[in-house]
Amino acid sequence: MNMSKRIRGLTGDEGDGWGVFYRARRMKLAGEPVTELTIGEHDIRTDPSILEAMHDAAKAGHTGYAMVPGVDALRDAVAGRVAERTGVPTTHDNVLITPGGQSALFASHHAVCDEGDIALYCDPYYATYPGTLRGVGAVATAIQTRPEEDFQPQAADIAAVAGDAVSLLINSPNNPTGVVYSRETMESIAGVCQKHDLWLISDEVYDTQVWEGEHISPRALPDMVERTLVVGSMSKSHAMTGSRVGWVIGPEEVISNLINLATHTTYGVPGYIQDAAVFALGQPELEEEVAAPFRRRREIVQRLVAGQNVVKAVPASGAMYVMLDIRATGLSGEDFANRLLDTHMIAVMPGESFGRAAAGHVRVAMTVADDALEAAFATLLDFANEVAR
Repeated sequence: MNMSKRIRGLTGDEGDGWGVFYRARRMKLAGEPVTELTIGEHDIRTDPSILEAMHDAAKAGHTGYAMVPGVDALRDAVAGRVAERTGVPTTHDNVLITPGGQSALFASHHAVCDEGDIALYCDPYYATYPGTLRGVGAVATAIQTRPEEDFQPQAADIAAVAGDAVSLLINSPNNPTGVVYSRETMESIAGVCQKHDLWLISDEVYDTQVWEGEHISPRALPDMVERTLVVGSMSKSHAMTGSRVGWVIGPEEVISNLINLATHTTYGVPGYIQDAAVFALGQPELEEEVAAPFRRRREIVQRLVAGQNVVKAVPASGAMYVMLDIRATGLSGEDFANRLLDTHMIAVMPGESFGRAAAGHVRVAMTVADDALEAAFATLLDFANEVAR
């Protein structure tokens, strides 16, 4: 029996570079003292008050089918949050609650892409982007960004392939680079989308983790509200990765059709989890508590990088990662990561895991305690300097 070409072709022909991660996990399970600086999983768990709200809602009986678009209280809370932060009028009719940000990405592209349509995304990219686009039947097409431009997408590069495309996916604050797109970048992206009639899908799951500059949602730019879909999530802002609560923000007509899609796919998010999300959004101090360790750890990384001249750090203005340029060592990102794991039991992600543009780089997730991060990072820098010599 044959499987569909779509399901067999999700990951394409390119290597995914995730071998280091899987090898580190096997080593750790075998009892080896590996320091994992790989994936974006908080080293703190969901706040107990959120779990208590979840427990109370479940005990109160909110365990049956919930409203497919999301419960009104959560849609209203998300709409209010977005309106307050962006200044764009937003109501619950602009909101669909989804099982996490990944589901929101998938739904958003289903809303705007037909079979065979060209869907654009920026390289380097979050690991699931190309497969998500292929999963809806689109032709995933990468826009290369450059380390010498701090991985900020350039309007000319987008415009060069925009003529036959229908959508563009962006992510700021960015995973994997930690870059926050500047106002100039966002305005130039908006200009290309308007000129070439592109839908803009903006992944903003790290919007609470901005260390320098400002988070600009392109939906707030002139004439962009009707062509922008925003993806959000509780995962990074509230350390609720396993709870799977996300959303799509968009024009009412799009959301209405996405509700129909959700009816035929996910059938919504459990009500007791949504109730906990409503509680969490009503406690703004929790977002700062989750973000604070990464702000601190970024300062540790900056201090250590400043003390040597082999490894360069891409300006990490947001998110929980730092991207390191290790090209001066003469190694690829994959070779560097494998040798670091073999010699020092420190696991980082090769830049090649996230596309061609980050070759010669490694991504460090700042997701261990401050002292452990400082020790591991110092060892990484010493290793890089030894290799370079």
